[in-house]
Amino acid sequence: MPPRACALRCSIAALAFAWAGLCGANPAIEALPVEEIAPGVHVHAGHHATWPGARGDEIEGDVANLGFVVGERCVAVIDTGGSPQLGQRLLAAIRRTTLQPVCYVINTHVHPDHTLGNAAFAALQPRPRFVGHARLKASLAARAPFYREALARELGIAAGEADIVYPELEVERTAELDLGGRRLMLRAWPTAHTDNDLTVMDDASATLFAGDLLFIGHLPVIDGRLVGWLEVMDQLGGLEAKRMVPGHGAPTADWRAALDKQRHYLAGVRDGVRGALADKRTIADAVETLASTGTDGWLLTEDFHRRNLTAAYAELEWED
Repeated sequence: MPPRACALRCSIAALAFAWAGLCGANPAIEALPVEEIAPGVHVHAGHHATWPGARGDEIEGDVANLGFVVGERCVAVIDTGGSPQLGQRLLAAIRRTTLQPVCYVINTHVHPDHTLGNAAFAALQPRPRFVGHARLKASLAARAPFYREALARELGIAAGEADIVYPELEVERTAELDLGGRRLMLRAWPTAHTDNDLTVMDDASATLFAGDLLFIGHLPVIDGRLVGWLEVMDQLGGLEAKRMVPGHGAPTADWRAALDKQRHYLAGVRDGVRGALADKRTIADAVETLASTGTDGWLLTEDFHRRNLTAAYAELEWED
């Protein structure tokens, strides 16, 4: 390479390195691997595991899909990972991709694998706006002590109160965010997977970030309202999306088939529990009877299926 060209390339690299430092990314931090699934739409694939994982393993909070969308003016981050350190690695990945500032951090729901990386972005200057469902703040405040305790106990991470970052822009129904030549359409849903589920549609690529309203591979987890989740899934099926990014599992253009598989599992839980209630079985008997049914083709069934049956029983026993 000619010396002049080498000097120019080295100068550009040095400027990018310095700019990354100014924008809040530590060059010493290993960036998370990301894939560009559509122009300007980047996704990091989380592991199929329970949060937070074990200290010293490769997971350490990295169990959910995370993403970011790059506009002409700025970047929007969609979920930030299961620890402040994971959020720093996501920020490093963003800085390897673009020098545009981060203007929005969107949480699709309250769970720790989606929200605890927020602290890495709260330290940026200028600080991005944090966005979530109108019910996210209350749910996060109620769970924050448990999340912090779990980080300390399982991963040895001391997370202070300031590491729990709450939304300042709250979505009651819908909202639109402008990234410069690119719009994100946000929608708040009725109680389904949780009581604070939010989806994000990138208008330019017709990519829908579904959060945990859609699981692929990883067994769906009921933490809201089973019947409501099934109703929301029916509405999701009517959306015009080219591809969908689930909260867990690979992004897919065949997302309606993925919804059908999830619907089959959740409807099976509903019908099985209703049958147990009709037979006047106790909750313990119902869970034991249904524990080995309906889980074929799913991962983490030992961790979540009995829990789902218990949640469904508690919900459905009060049906009219």
